[in-house]
Amino acid sequence: MPEMKELCGVISSVVYANEENGYTVLEVDCDDGLSITLVGTVPMAAPGEHIRAEGRITVHPSYGPQFQADRVERTLPDTAAGILKYLAFGGVKGIGPATAQKIVAKFGERSLEIIRTEPLRLTAIGGITEKRARAIGAAFTSRFALRALIEFLSKCGLDTALAAGLYKKFGEAAPDRLCENPYMLCEEPWNSDFFQVDRLAGEMGFAPDCYERVVAAVFFELSFNAGEGHCFLPREKLVDAAAQLLGLSVDIAAEALEDLISDGRLRCEPMGKVEAVYLPALYEAETFCAQRLAFLAGRKFRDIPNAEALLGLAEKRLGLTYASKQREAVLTAASGGITVLTGGPGTGKTTIIQAMLALFQYTGSEVALAAPTGRAAKRLGEVCGREARTIHRLLEVTYDEAGLKFIHNEKNPLTADVIIVDEMSMVDVGLFAALLSAIKNSARLILVGDADQLPSVGPGSILRDILDSGALPSVRLTEIFRQAQESAIVINAHRINRGEELPLDNKQTDFFFLRRNDTDSALQTVVDLVRERLPRRMGFDPTQIQVLSPARKSGVGTFGLNAALQEALNPPAKGKKERQMAGYILREGDRVMQVQNNYDLEWTRADGSETGLGVFNGDIGILRSISPATESATVVFDDREAVYDFETLRQLELAYAATVHKSQGSEFPVVVLAACMGPSRLLYRSLLYTAVTRAKKLLIIVGREEVLRTMIASVGHERRYSGLKLRLRRLTEEKL
Repeated sequence: MPEMKELCGVISSVVYANEENGYTVLEVDCDDGLSITLVGTVPMAAPGEHIRAEGRITVHPSYGPQFQADRVERTLPDTAAGILKYLAFGGVKGIGPATAQKIVAKFGERSLEIIRTEPLRLTAIGGITEKRARAIGAAFTSRFALRALIEFLSKCGLDTALAAGLYKKFGEAAPDRLCENPYMLCEEPWNSDFFQVDRLAGEMGFAPDCYERVVAAVFFELSFNAGEGHCFLPREKLVDAAAQLLGLSVDIAAEALEDLISDGRLRCEPMGKVEAVYLPALYEAETFCAQRLAFLAGRKFRDIPNAEALLGLAEKRLGLTYASKQREAVLTAASGGITVLTGGPGTGKTTIIQAMLALFQYTGSEVALAAPTGRAAKRLGEVCGREARTIHRLLEVTYDEAGLKFIHNEKNPLTADVIIVDEMSMVDVGLFAALLSAIKNSARLILVGDADQLPSVGPGSILRDILDSGALPSVRLTEIFRQAQESAIVINAHRINRGEELPLDNKQTDFFFLRRNDTDSALQTVVDLVRERLPRRMGFDPTQIQVLSPARKSGVGTFGLNAALQEALNPPAKGKKERQMAGYILREGDRVMQVQNNYDLEWTRADGSETGLGVFNGDIGILRSISPATESATVVFDDREAVYDFETLRQLELAYAATVHKSQGSEFPVVVLAACMGPSRLLYRSLLYTAVTRAKKLLIIVGREEVLRTMIASVGHERRYSGLKLRLRRLTEEKL
């Protein structure tokens, strides 16, 4: 173990800063005349600050010697030159280099004191109004309060991403409120990890059976299971889980739960044979979805005149002849307020959407096409020959003090007469509630998806619940059409759905299995396929190949796959710039994926014909360039390009390999699936089915037969506690 050392100096530059967790890479000019890179939790650092750190010297394989800081103390600069550097860098919001020069020229070494205690004196400088001066003073105060809060959370071992929300709610009193009751972090909206909070509370002296701890355990169990897709937990199951987590009796947990229900902090309602306990937000979303669907389905619509004839015109225009079930789906949509369409690959869902679109266009209706993800919307738009938007873009995102909200809602509904939503299996209960609230009362709603695919990442099982309820008009497609019958990918996907064993004899033209019994050989085979065998033997460019894995870290997970594929396909080279991230490197030429919705990121069409806002979770692109001078990077997404600042780059991950969950809503010419041993919770039928149906032209599975057998035989893992099915049935029965 390297000897602990102390470092003292002045921050000369900020190389990287993650504002969510405070992780920072700094260049420091040490008091002994040397310069060194410092890494550690140093939130909101700025050049010019004095820093004293304790830690150790480490050697990074790419960047050489670094000082790994365990403890850090900072003070503001006290010289005019240091203050100028600090302000010019952006140490205080609202002050740029030119204004910084004027402030320091006017107030010298007292500049920061003036900003903090007498900000109105800044109005003596040309261009600074009273309003701006107050804003600068407030920004300075909040920056240091927030910085202190981040440091407090870091010392407590808590997630520093909580800082912004805590500061907004409690201001400078946030640390005191946390000391009074750290367990509040386990409740909404924080939903923090119980074990982290419990450790801290124990160190603070909270007793194992204190009321605050029991309440926190109840909230934690509900929020944790919401993250697993459940809208509620049965009361008995919740009490048992909380008691086990606490190591206390079920009576204590049951008493606390009763208090929370009585106070309205949790909601409880009979649901079938159980008492369902909900977090309030999920209860409200689910009940609203049921009520709104029942209302929309109960409206009376006049049949579209000559619908049969119009469908015939659509067939001629599209060059298609629809089967009876397909015609039934189109005519059902033409006669009612809600239609649900489901079916597996090769059953013609896309061609039916085309016919519906043509039919409603003949009647002059305004039609909106939407899907949950950017790639799914892009694919829908391509097959329909017109724009399709993500649900978020359709509803239009904005922000207020409460956070994200949608411009279109019950008070400002969408103007569309018909809304067609594809890939409904991916829509969670919260997003669906937002969509339903924005649909005008006279609009038709058509929901399309494959109910056998993976359910949404968020809580709920919307498409499956609606179909199982039997409460809404629906059409299930089962016939596989002739062209699809020629695809072993399609045929084997249906075999998986029926629980049948797959033929792994490699006698098919588009479906192959390569047996690899250990992790190392499986990983090497995947790399060889993407780098050499598929490009050389079958003419597929690596950019057409998507590697998928059930897991991120276990077995042949995406972390290991991405590192190996990056080294094989885009190794380091002289002049090729790169950027160190938390646990991986982004390099010019890399295939990358946006891993969270960013509604404010501006993009431009490659031909300059259009600009817009929004890059969304699951979008895949190429990292074209990195500019250290401007601290930015350019990423090309199909025909759009977006410029990221270095802070926003943390929203990107390598995408040579992706999890099956992240691939939902996408199709790729070639899919290579790593099916090796992994967590049992990820080895189940709908996940394998979803992976197989991502491939259009070729699928290669690398791994072990027993893993495939396990996945095919494993059903029920995706079942969720959700009340939507029963709520829809109740509402339907009430109207009978």
